[in-house]
Amino acid sequence: MARGRILFISDLHLDASMPASIDGFIAFLRAEAAGSDALYILGDLFETWIGDDDDEPARARARAALRELTAAGVPCFIQHGNRDFLLGPDFMAASGCRLLPDPSVLEAGGRRFVLSHGDTLCTADRGYQRFRRVVRNALLQQGWRALPLSLRRRFASLARSRSYAHTRRLPESIMDVTPAAVAALLRRTDADVLVHGHTHRPGVHRLDVDGRDRTRIVLGDWPARSNALVVGADGQCDLRTLSTGAASCAASAGFAAPVMGTPE
Repeated sequence: MARGRILFISDLHLDASMPASIDGFIAFLRAEAAGSDALYILGDLFETWIGDDDDEPARARARAALRELTAAGVPCFIQHGNRDFLLGPDFMAASGCRLLPDPSVLEAGGRRFVLSHGDTLCTADRGYQRFRRVVRNALLQQGWRALPLSLRRRFASLARSRSYAHTRRLPESIMDVTPAAVAALLRRTDADVLVHGHTHRPGVHRLDVDGRDRTRIVLGDWPARSNALVVGADGQCDLRTLSTGAASCAASAGFAAPVMGTPE
């Protein structure tokens, strides 16, 4: 497969409870990602991540597949998501991936991209933003990692249930990015294109920021809206769905029609 392109994915939420998604991810790595210049995973690769010492087999399979990709010479960059922000140096060493700050700027094909998981752009959800500041505290994370694995697993399961309950109570608009936060990020980074995930609302949005045409590209969540953004050597962007979702991706690992966005 010819190279000259970069792939971006997000919100895979890999978990032992959904083995087909892990199969699809591994197939994607061995087919599409292996034929690319680089792969960027913009957060929430895993549904939960309780620490780099987690020996759960399903997560180990995904980590080994990433090592296979990076060992073959394809660089892979990962941002923290709201569910796997504890991915640390041991995971990066074992997988061969590189941790990417959020936000990060990338020059590709003569265009300037800013990459983010997207949760910091949802500024209307003040409760989540307060929670985010607490759990990203380095001292708190150090104490968390000192807990036994079994206890961390129980706490993570409880936190996930509470997170689902929280999001079900919120209006749709609160869980989406706010235009002011998007404009501020594009302005601050002088970027032409913002690429993010988190909201599970894939699409392509045309923006005018300070009289300049910009683009916001939202990646979908796997397996419900499995897709990848393909950026060619000329800087052209195609947000493309995987053939029929992550499960069938295990068999074909191909792309279907592009996802067409509507102007914002």
